[in-house]
Amino acid sequence: MKKILIVEDEKTLALLYEEELSKAGYAVTAVYDADAALAEIAKTAFDLIITDIRMPGKNGIELITQIMGLRKDIPIIINSAYQSYKEDFMTWAADAYVVKSASLDELKLKIKQLIGE
Repeated sequence: MKKILIVEDEKTLALLYEEELSKAGYAVTAVYDADAALAEIAKTAFDLIITDIRMPGKNGIELITQIMGLRKDIPIIINSAYQSYKEDFMTWAADAYVVKSASLDELKLKIKQLIGE
């Protein structure tokens, strides 16, 4: 079973993603900030990371930079409500950029493209 780490400061969204992706057959861990994400990455071999950009403390771009220093092999999806960040070259290190929407179809499609089912 593929392991996914979700980094999302909005707890209700994190729970929604965790529930939906678990139903889709993934082992999902959700954390609410970058420091908690880094702690999880240190102890678990994730197959994919999904992160928000705007979070308290370190933002998603800072998190991606730190992850790249630790493990360059983990695909990363930025999942943000802000489309404007898509043009920021700092987000280009991510493997995909998905704008948050009521439907998780695009996010699920990107996950399948990056790590399969």
